[in-house]
Amino acid sequence: MSSSKLFPDSPIEYLKGVGPQKAIALKEQLNIRTLGDLIEYFPFRYVDKTIIHRIDEINQEAAYYQLLGKIQSLEEKGFGKSKRLIAIFQDGTGFLELIWFQNYQWIRQKLETGKEFIIYGKLNLNGFQKSMAHPELEEVNPTIPKTKLRFDPVYSSNEKLTAKGLDSKGIRRILFHVFQNLEPLSISENLPDYILRKYQLPARYNCLLTIHFPSNDKDLHLARQRLKFEELFFMQLRMIRAMHLRKSKSTGFKFDLHKSAYLNFLITRLPFQLTRAQLKVLDELTSDLSTGKQMNRLLQGDVGSGKTIVALLVMLLAGTNGYQACIMAPTEVLANQHFQSIKHLLTDTEFSCALLSSNVKGKERETLFSQLAAGQITILIGTHAVLEDPVKFQNLGLVVIDEQHRFGVEQRAKLWGKSNSFPPHILVMTATPIPRTLAMSLYGDLDVSIIDELPPDRKPIKTLHFTEILRGKLFEFMKEQIRLGRQIYIVFPLIEESEKLDIENLELGYEKLLESFPMPSYQIAVVHGRLRPKDKELEMQRFVQQRAQIMVATTVIEVGVNVPNASIMIIENAERFGLAQLHQLRGRVGRGADQSYCVLMTADRLSPDAKNRIQIMCQTNDGFVIAEEDLKIRGPGNLDGTQQSGLIALKVADIVEDQKILIEARKLAEAILLRDPELQQAVNACLKLQMDPDTSSQNLAIIS
Repeated sequence: MSSSKLFPDSPIEYLKGVGPQKAIALKEQLNIRTLGDLIEYFPFRYVDKTIIHRIDEINQEAAYYQLLGKIQSLEEKGFGKSKRLIAIFQDGTGFLELIWFQNYQWIRQKLETGKEFIIYGKLNLNGFQKSMAHPELEEVNPTIPKTKLRFDPVYSSNEKLTAKGLDSKGIRRILFHVFQNLEPLSISENLPDYILRKYQLPARYNCLLTIHFPSNDKDLHLARQRLKFEELFFMQLRMIRAMHLRKSKSTGFKFDLHKSAYLNFLITRLPFQLTRAQLKVLDELTSDLSTGKQMNRLLQGDVGSGKTIVALLVMLLAGTNGYQACIMAPTEVLANQHFQSIKHLLTDTEFSCALLSSNVKGKERETLFSQLAAGQITILIGTHAVLEDPVKFQNLGLVVIDEQHRFGVEQRAKLWGKSNSFPPHILVMTATPIPRTLAMSLYGDLDVSIIDELPPDRKPIKTLHFTEILRGKLFEFMKEQIRLGRQIYIVFPLIEESEKLDIENLELGYEKLLESFPMPSYQIAVVHGRLRPKDKELEMQRFVQQRAQIMVATTVIEVGVNVPNASIMIIENAERFGLAQLHQLRGRVGRGADQSYCVLMTADRLSPDAKNRIQIMCQTNDGFVIAEEDLKIRGPGNLDGTQQSGLIALKVADIVEDQKILIEARKLAEAILLRDPELQQAVNACLKLQMDPDTSSQNLAIIS
């Protein structure tokens, strides 16, 4: 290309070395559309070119090594899908097998016996046999002078990109050209001077150059810290600013708290006393509802902490103010449970409730729609069916979403759109405790309430670990508990790869159970996802009505079953479950006054990771402690609901590793917006440009 200036929104195809075909691949595979996108496509690791290992000294399985040697022989083996290319690599101290599986033709053209290569890859050990699968390799050309040894950036790629010459090296070449021709002053700062001075942050241009082409560990660390801080700071600034704008400008239904006398009357009718935590949260919610601004609040509470009764009380506050309320649950089981408990509490009151699910059909469904539109139904409880177009409210004032991570953003927006004049107040609830840093990242624009105590009459659940060799002892314990009148859950894991295998696993377990718990002395209910809703409900009711002492189920019971007499939860193959799911399942028991138990059944031999999870479960019942540990083990992208949210697709920061940076970034964002809510002060001009990009000038120029 010519040396004309290019800006961040300049199409990527205009950069030298890209062109139309590569640009299409970059857009489709990496969502890189502009030069700005490319510069912020960071390496995920680096190869230290200063270290060359010898074959005779590499001995750590799964460790990465860089080697210098020659290809001694090449051979294709196998047929069809098992076909592979094998090269024997040697460096004078030993031999190493290099393996490429399908679609290796492109690499076959580069390989030639006798040629010298630098290879880099993960070591596999099989006895004394050393091998590397799909190593990176670079031909050593003696006619070209060797460049100064340095850190080599490695970029994520895939087969489609590689086919277009956009493997890690191809991306590196393009970026190398960019920074050779990039004027440092063309990248303007996006952080004010007072922030740079306070945290002693290096210039942004230097950080971008260093993260792609570092010369040493110290500079790389400083660059990464600056870019992590920047990323987390702007994430928090956007969230907090959005929350401030909503609170200052959004209009919502104003609930008159003087009409809450009926609410107090209902509280006195409850068969239990509300905990201090419930009362505190109720005060926070009613305070929001009385401001005339739309409430957007997240309610966290461990399994059994009493979130539903708090939600019901504020729904009744909506009713006393002449508004309708809606609670949406992810499963029919949970929706029906809410309906039964709410219907019971509304007995002999002026308020009405109705259940809408796929089981409500025909004339009954039409009547419900008509009553809802006429305002004759105060509280609607439902599943996804609530989102259907025929569902119309007369005056929807409050929406409660239970287990909110089960619903996508579009689904929630569709429900909110069913209100007439103003958007309804929103209360989202979750029984999955969310670590503080994850809550900041996912729900930083919501107010958060936490019910952090269980009812005083609840006995802590005792968690026990049994291995297969102790199964006989477990059966004796189960029979003893059944003689005492208790009921038992037995849960089998969900095998994501195959629902069929999941059911077969459950059925095999059921057959083995019958050998020790034969009918008619024992009755066993069976529940899984493939049962028809009618049959599933029949089996559930057998257990609820104590006509069956044991329920064998898949994780379909994770959410929504409340049987106070069930005091034992046995989780088969517990090593297959994550911490959060184990904790959810454990919360299905402990609802009554009896001592409850959770038994984690595992294989006799466990991996270190599985052993760690089991130990954590046996040591604590605190959902927030478990959530923090789960976040450390699995990372934010694998926790329930976070993948679909798209809110934590961070480029360089990690909310687990960088918790201190995240907390400091949020404190700074809050302090800035407290002093300058609209970011109108001259010192915050660059922040204003970042928050309102449509009004910003171009701040990145590339000379090519």
